[in-house]
Amino acid sequence: MKTAIKILVIFVMIAMQSCTTKKENSIVYKTDTLVIELITPTVFKHVSYLQTNDFGNVPCNGMIYITDNQALVFDTPTSDAVSKELIDWITTKKKATVSGVVVNHFHKDCLGGLNAFHQHNIPSYANNLTIELAKKQNDVLPENGFEEKLTLTLGSHKVSTRFLGEGHTKDNTVSYVEDENVLYGGCMLKSLKASKGNLEDANVSAWSTTVAKVKRTFPNIKTVIPGHGKVGDASLLDYTIQLFK
Repeated sequence: MKTAIKILVIFVMIAMQSCTTKKENSIVYKTDTLVIELITPTVFKHVSYLQTNDFGNVPCNGMIYITDNQALVFDTPTSDAVSKELIDWITTKKKATVSGVVVNHFHKDCLGGLNAFHQHNIPSYANNLTIELAKKQNDVLPENGFEEKLTLTLGSHKVSTRFLGEGHTKDNTVSYVEDENVLYGGCMLKSLKASKGNLEDANVSAWSTTVAKVKRTFPNIKTVIPGHGKVGDASLLDYTIQLFK
């Protein structure tokens, strides 16, 4: 009996060590200004920081998709300097060409570092309404607009970006990596246990309806990257729907 207990304890310790190692290994790059985390073999989360009056120094998520020696970035880091740091990591460490950057909505945590991408001759994309709202703020503007749907390809691999309604902002979009069933939800989707957050430009009454439409449009979601906080599964959509009902 004692031998069986000892074996069980050793097994649990090995399992815990394995989980810890996996968690540590998921962070592939880290400085004071930028963190890059491996989510799937081809999808990464990038995290930069935005100083705000109401919420302090806020970690802000974005997504990177790398395949066939090409990359797409979804939301820029919060400044041009950190965007350059991200571009350097992709081109130097991953040996990939950045084929484009997609802006989720018009806030600084999505396009604050856009100029660095333009300086590297990387094309940028956004909902036409995002471009209109960014123009009113005198921000650097995404170059290529779309109405409801944008499909970008890396070789034979597709990423679909959709505008499905208002929520966190009137222009917020989502992006779906089909091969990996990964959804980048931006600030419209909340991490588990998160609060409602910044509602300054929100349409609270439409928020749940829009997320429900996202859920119907992409029924095979396995992984969700929210605009802030931890990555989760499709339950983040249900959590967000309930939060704003």
